[in-house]
Amino acid sequence: MTARALMVLGTGSHVGKSLTVAALCRLFVRAGYRVAPFKAQNMSLNSAATTDGLEIGRAQALQAEAAGIPSSVHMNPVLIKPGGDRTAQIIVRGKVWQNLDARTYFGDRSITLLPIVQESYRMLADANDVVVLEGAGSPAEINLKNTDIVNMRMAKLAGAPCVLVGDIDRGGVFASLLGTLELLDEEERRSIRGFLINKFRGDRSLLMPGVHAMERRLGIPCVGVVPWLDQLDLDEEDSAGFAVNIGLSWQAARESDALRIAVVAFPSIANFTDFAPLASEPSVALCYVRDSESLASAHIIVLPGSKQTVQDLRWLRERGFEQSLLSHVSNGGLLVGICGGLQMLGKEILDPHEVESGGNEPGLNLLPLRTTLAPEKFTMPVRGELCSSRIFGVDIDPCEVHGYEIHMGQTEYLPEAAPFANIRREMSRDEIRDGCISMDRHVLGTYLHGVFDDDGFRHVFLSAARTALHLPPAGRFFGWRKHRERQLDRLADTFASAIDLDSIFGLLNLPAAAACAEEAR
Repeated sequence: MTARALMVLGTGSHVGKSLTVAALCRLFVRAGYRVAPFKAQNMSLNSAATTDGLEIGRAQALQAEAAGIPSSVHMNPVLIKPGGDRTAQIIVRGKVWQNLDARTYFGDRSITLLPIVQESYRMLADANDVVVLEGAGSPAEINLKNTDIVNMRMAKLAGAPCVLVGDIDRGGVFASLLGTLELLDEEERRSIRGFLINKFRGDRSLLMPGVHAMERRLGIPCVGVVPWLDQLDLDEEDSAGFAVNIGLSWQAARESDALRIAVVAFPSIANFTDFAPLASEPSVALCYVRDSESLASAHIIVLPGSKQTVQDLRWLRERGFEQSLLSHVSNGGLLVGICGGLQMLGKEILDPHEVESGGNEPGLNLLPLRTTLAPEKFTMPVRGELCSSRIFGVDIDPCEVHGYEIHMGQTEYLPEAAPFANIRREMSRDEIRDGCISMDRHVLGTYLHGVFDDDGFRHVFLSAARTALHLPPAGRFFGWRKHRERQLDRLADTFASAIDLDSIFGLLNLPAAAACAEEAR
């Protein structure tokens, strides 16, 4: 059977397309259908590794999770990872394809990838009952229309009726909906079968006169008004959602026993979703910072992943972070590096192949390692065990680690380097070392993204940190895995009560949707 297709478009970026797709995937699953998400082309620095070691957008991995299936590279055949204001790394079917400037890619290269995109879509359509497609940005970006492979051209190829999502929290939602439709041609407008207003706060009755006026003006129904979901701990796709969290203060936490964690928000920060599980812990106050002065009251400083490691390392120095980091460690503070952050903590980063800017850059010299950037990208889920029975100098019970590697660098660990973990990559029995711990035990680094997702390791890590910093034990710990599943159900339940499910299912000529309106028990 070839799947029925439904497409979610948006009036712009960060209006809620990705979570709408996730919610619909879960609702279709509850109704008994095999469903898969699909986004032909995604632009994001948040990515994930599939079980076969390929790279896709983090949002599609979340959507697959909502659908209850393993993520596949065919769910996101083209991933664009910006490397600067005008250049990007283009990932095709999970592997690095080319590094291109925006003019070249959107000028004529993107359209050459359409056959690959179509093939990936067909593979999903052949294996499922429903495919929920996601657009990118806005379908009304008329400057890019001729080479578009993700919005209206994809809707036509899939024969997908479309729902247009607008974000009322930004303001101007009615103008955004109308403007989007006005900029589409007649055939494209006919494919838009309904609109959805997202992130609504307040009295719904005050909104409805405008909704009815829009239905008359656009000639299509409103299929739902979805309320604002406060503290929804699900992955943000891109930096638009991340930016609102930069600079949040932990002033209130300074008078408590909270463990204060500062994550340095590099200009090219990648996979900032790594830290959501830490932020969820009731004993933790986590803040993203872009000025060195904000580090003064931190217990733990984290250098996260980076798409441009050397460039972000230089940014650190220019902003005065280097001396603050050195002072932090010398005064007993704790420092953690993840992926690019691990590379920065070493003695040197070499770039002989000009993966980034070329040349050599001195590291922070806090860990005995040296990294050479390489064209080949390592992308693989891994699991293993900690090498030491101590973290931050504190005795711990034996502990496993889980995560995934996504990096373009080969790290040489010097003879005096104490490894963080011994890991095994998926589909391999070979054990390799990962990361490093400093001699004074105050600094540790690892290549593993997602390492804090695991409840066991995260709780051990936080307990050891609190002991090393002479803080009282945490009053309680948080179950992130179960919480994440509950959040996906909360998302689906909210959409089920806020949208016209019968209309949504009717667009696909599927039976009435009552079966999926309540959370499966």
